[in-house]
Amino acid sequence: MPNRLAHETSPYLLQHADNPVDWWPWSAEAFEEARRRGVPVLLSVGYSSCHWCHVMAHESFEDDDTAAYLNEHFVSVKVDREERPDVDAVYMEAVQAATGQGGWPMTVFLTEDAAPFYFGTYFPPAARPGMPSFRQVLEGISSAWSGRREEVAEVAGKIVRDLAERSLAYGGQGRPGEDELAQALLGLTREYDPVHGGFGGAPKFPPSMALEFLLRHSARTGAEGALQMAADTCEAMARGGIYDQLGGGFARYSVDRRWVVPHFEKMLYDNALLCRVYAHLWRITGSDLARRVALETADFMVRELRTPEGGFASALDADSEDSSGRHVEGAYYVWTPTQLTEVLGEDDAGFAARCFGVTEEGTFEEGASVLQRPEGAAGPEDAARLESVRARLLAARDERPRPGRDDKIVAAWNGLAIAALAEVGGYFDRPDLVERATEAADLLVRLHMGTDARLARTSKDGRTGANAGVLEDYADVAEGFLALAAVTGEGAWLEFAGFLLDIVLDRFTGPEGQLYDTAHDAEQLIRRPQDPTDNAAPSGWTAAAGALLSYAAHTGSEAHRTAAEQALGVVKALGPRAPRFIGWGLAVAEALLDGPREIAVVGPQGDPGTRELHRAALLGTAPGSVVAAGEPDSAEFPLLADRPLVDGRPAAYVCRHFVCAAPVTEVEALRRELTPVE
Repeated sequence: MPNRLAHETSPYLLQHADNPVDWWPWSAEAFEEARRRGVPVLLSVGYSSCHWCHVMAHESFEDDDTAAYLNEHFVSVKVDREERPDVDAVYMEAVQAATGQGGWPMTVFLTEDAAPFYFGTYFPPAARPGMPSFRQVLEGISSAWSGRREEVAEVAGKIVRDLAERSLAYGGQGRPGEDELAQALLGLTREYDPVHGGFGGAPKFPPSMALEFLLRHSARTGAEGALQMAADTCEAMARGGIYDQLGGGFARYSVDRRWVVPHFEKMLYDNALLCRVYAHLWRITGSDLARRVALETADFMVRELRTPEGGFASALDADSEDSSGRHVEGAYYVWTPTQLTEVLGEDDAGFAARCFGVTEEGTFEEGASVLQRPEGAAGPEDAARLESVRARLLAARDERPRPGRDDKIVAAWNGLAIAALAEVGGYFDRPDLVERATEAADLLVRLHMGTDARLARTSKDGRTGANAGVLEDYADVAEGFLALAAVTGEGAWLEFAGFLLDIVLDRFTGPEGQLYDTAHDAEQLIRRPQDPTDNAAPSGWTAAAGALLSYAAHTGSEAHRTAAEQALGVVKALGPRAPRFIGWGLAVAEALLDGPREIAVVGPQGDPGTRELHRAALLGTAPGSVVAAGEPDSAEFPLLADRPLVDGRPAAYVCRHFVCAAPVTEVEALRRELTPVE
């Protein structure tokens, strides 16, 4: 018989709807039930594409004996971290403070007042060296709750007090300047892996936000070392197993420092961010590899993640069925020499093995290899043959059992995808990609934005989830709308971004300019979550700073500019000390130092001269430039006001730091205006 999760919209929660565990969703009623029964709460947090979440579910939550013990001694609450990032953030902070590490599945035991007192992640069904079994943990917690309740309450109270003292107030630090950005660059240089690209060791994550900073810094200052680090990292990832060499798109991270073997789940946010990074790398360097990867990643998102409603699903699982019917990680993606021969025949199989790094020993498990693109394995003369081989392997792979897809639409991640698809479509004359971005934006306005512009965090199958949007939702959706406005010339997207950013100012901002992850009127947790550091995606704090700065450049709004500068105080404080973890804030700071530049392109719609100037404006490398394009004196954008044609010809107007250059009518002249350093 299904439990209370059967009516939820989260695919992760629905995966547990038939468990024998009597799960509750996160709700006041669950804690009231714990109070009524006098038992503690088990909080289990995970997400749909989390491999070890599935393992623990199969081992423990599908086990009748374990479920019976849980149902008797606990109120069990299941949370999708992607649906409730606020709940996840608060308790993950407690887990990390108590244990020095964290991850998912996250297992936390709470009092009836939601105060945590015992923490963990994955627990096995049988004890292992240094790790108790899940049943041992449950019995120990139950015993402590029954026999030492006052001690439990004291521990929980201390944890809550410690968390409450962690509020950040970086609004008064002042804006970051050249010194802080130079120190951040030096810090990244020290942590850079000069052999394999990227930063740090294994596991190695795509450093999307740090790469954006490096690209912007090199564009603004001409720093060759910054561009080299970004370009080499992008090439290493694109040639490695972390990139899907057949279907495009990136896996979550590499388990090794060489980008060879990925953790195979594919997340929307990673692919949206990296798609944009590669497009920006091409914009600066003209790299064919960067162009190919940007377009393949965009096509992957549309082909594999687009939902019938026009939005983008959250993720593809790492696991799928192998040829023997087992559910294992990576089965969909890896190849043996024998499998290559079965699809391609002997000649082309040998060629494919050389081009994609497939060996008899294998690079993964059981003699299988993750496909790579080793440098020099195929020359320009092999291009047609390589494309034929790739297409045949992709068609054969399509016949394999597919990984599961988490179909929920997360507002923030769709905002990132909208920005990426709009820009890639604009750069490479792919109107179909701009159309897909517009359809996703339409869905967010129609389904996720209420009449008061308040955002819902998620939806699924056209049904809006019950959870309120958090700061990253408002910031990333605004970012997507601003990018779409620049590419399409439709001012309505600027207006929608303004609605969202006004809510950021009114409901997410503290008295000193600091930002919070939840609104003033959101559900009150044991602490109001607040984190300015990037994780897998830009923090809501720095994403908001970027969108506020762009909106201010479009509109001249002093309130939005001031809020952006105050929010960037955290970059002044953290950038020199932890640049890897505040990369998006550093990228926004680059835009602030450069202006950002305001570009108005005026001309008749459909005029080739207008189109050429508009595209040149989009391809300008000055960090964070904003672009408005339309008819002369159009009401679509404030930047178009009082901007006439020049001698009857389409023209571009560029302003920066309250000073405007003379309008230009030639594409080359506009390119010079938008290139900070030659």
